[in-house]
Amino acid sequence: MTKRVTTLTLAEMKKNNEKITMATAYDYASAKVVEEAGIDMILVGDSLGMVVLGYENTLSVTLDDMIHHGKAVVRGSNRAMVVIDMPFMTYQVSKEVAVRNAGRAIQETGAPAVKLEGGEDMAKTVKKIVKAGIPVVGHIGLTPQSVGQMGGFVVQGKNEKMAEQLVKDALKLEDAGACSIVLEAIPRQLAQLITEKLTIPTIGIGAGVHCDGQVLVYHDILGLQTDMRPKFVKQYGTFFNPMVNAMEIYGKEVKSGAFPSQEHTFTMDEAIIEKLREKF
Repeated sequence: MTKRVTTLTLAEMKKNNEKITMATAYDYASAKVVEEAGIDMILVGDSLGMVVLGYENTLSVTLDDMIHHGKAVVRGSNRAMVVIDMPFMTYQVSKEVAVRNAGRAIQETGAPAVKLEGGEDMAKTVKKIVKAGIPVVGHIGLTPQSVGQMGGFVVQGKNEKMAEQLVKDALKLEDAGACSIVLEAIPRQLAQLITEKLTIPTIGIGAGVHCDGQVLVYHDILGLQTDMRPKFVKQYGTFFNPMVNAMEIYGKEVKSGAFPSQEHTFTMDEAIIEKLREKF
């Protein structure tokens, strides 16, 4: 039986300077692809609101959405460590509400860990969740659930004051018991400093090569969406147009009668059909 990646695995990988790979997945099929590729961690991101459910942002995603999709991802993986994003307002109200919702996410999906956004202001909440026995992945820098406050999708930590706060955020999350921290859209030099100061792994997205690992969105990696491509995204495939082309060919063959052909069709004894024709 394949051994799952755990928080201990991640700690060992950081210790051995082995890079950690992470990608998002949102259902059984995408989880199978990520799993077969040997990726270490799967994030069931609230980005599903935008790339799967068609929302304008992540704020409309509910805990029920995350659990529904998280269950499917867990069923599609047997090695990668699955992490469930905690949606907007499922952990900000109070520490008690956060623990209850994190517990529900873990209990109902079977995933081993949750991720939530916020730094020093969320450290006590992280500590409470960890104390309940639930591993937590932190997330600082550009935090999409707070993008309105940040003035849009802009790089964070470029001035001294903001950079200092991000270092403090990371240290506070580590002290609170976070097992790793996502660093999103921050300067590479700052990400390197934070990575050097922490004993837990950093997972970068738009944070440079010095992080202990990297995460990208499934649809961005495979080129499955054409409307937006952030600077930090590298496409490793361009599958949108070939998929559209295949669908167009299917449609044309159906309309022309070319599909289904004999090879795609079942058959039976003609004598039985003749009897039925006579009877009816």
